[in-house]
Order: sequence, then C-alpha cells, then structure tokens
Amino acid sequence: MGYLDGFKVTLRKWAGLNTDTGRRVTKEYPEEVRPKPARFHGRHVLNRYEDGMEKCIGCELCAGVCPANCIYVRGSDNDPENPTSPGERFGFTYEINYLRCIHCDLCVEACPTQAITESKLFEFAFTNRSDAIYTKSELLVGDDGRPQQMPWEHWDGGFDPARDTSGWMRATSPGGSAEFEGLVAWAGELGYGVRDPEGGQQAEPAEADTEATE
Repeated sequence: MGYLDGFKVTLRKWAGLNTDTGRRVTKEYPEEVRPKPARFHGRHVLNRYEDGMEKCIGCELCAGVCPANCIYVRGSDNDPENPTSPGERFGFTYEINYLRCIHCDLCVEACPTQAITESKLFEFAFTNRSDAIYTKSELLVGDDGRPQQMPWEHWDGGFDPARDTSGWMRATSPGGSAEFEGLVAWAGELGYGVRDPEGGQQAEPAEADTEATE
C-alpha cells in the first residue's frame, strides 16, 4: 500500500494543500499577493520637495556606488532664473537599467538629499529592452508626490503606491556611534515614500566597557 501513500502526497500537492498542516498554501496570484517585507527593494522613484523642486542635485554618487553599473547620471548647472533643484546643479540625465539592477539599495543610502528611494513594486514585464531602461521622466514623481505607472507595470493585487515604500535607514544614522542617537533618518518632504520619521537606535554600551566600569 506504500505506493498509494505516494499518490496521496501527490494529490495533496496538486490541490495546493500543505501536507503537514492540511491548509492551502497556494494563492490566486495576481489577485492575492503575499505581504512584502518592510525592507523589500523594488522599483526606484525620484522625489521632489514640497515646493515642487527636484531633490536630485546631479552629484552622481548613486552611480558611483552602484555595484551593477546600472545607473547613469549627468548633472547640469541650474538656471538662476528658473532653477530645477536647490543649489547650483540638478540631475539633467538620470537612467536606471533594470536588466542590470540587483536592488541592493546602496544608491538610496549614498544619496545625500534622499532624492532616490525604492518602492516595493517588482512586478513589471518588458516587451523590449528599451522599456527596461527607465529615464528621469519616468522615475520622477508627479506634483502629487506619487510615482508614474508605466504600461508594463502591474499595480493590481495589493500594491499601494502611497504605502508600499521600502523601509530603510541611512548609513549615517546610529550604526554604533552614540553621537547619532535620536537623529531623524527620514525626511518628510513631498515625494513617494513619505512616512513617519525614523529615530535612531539606542546606543548600548559594549559588554567589555560595562565590565571595566564595575
């Protein structure tokens, strides 16, 4: 009768049931989508300030730190009469090649102005290679601070652009140094990914230092 037990396992798997608990584990994708982790990395967006100015200053730090060489940035001088971003320069050209991007989030941590953030959107299918190279006009949020939806992006089944941003902490927030304790690690200006500010983690004394003081 052992072979019948094997068929039973096969039928349970075919029906989408977990053989240990008896509960169905298969979801009706894309109508049902599993919740994504808080720090899930997906498609990037370029943000603006509340006055509509772009946060990107064309410093190219994101391109320099990218291990996949998928980001291409070229800055240009601002027009004094009609500046695009605060300061002297702005991001004139900004491109991300998603055929190369590994979603490591290093570009987000390198950005000094929090111009680039990652959403939790990963469901996009390209019909040609040029669609996989997002340009600045496609990455930049609108005047309402929300990202643009490209024709090949799937936003149904649970994706909420007002909520589903990747949680992250800046590298300069308290990663071990007490002098950063209590600093806000997330700006509240207009832009996709705006959420409650993150505070710093508590600076715990090292075990060796504790023993030395006793």
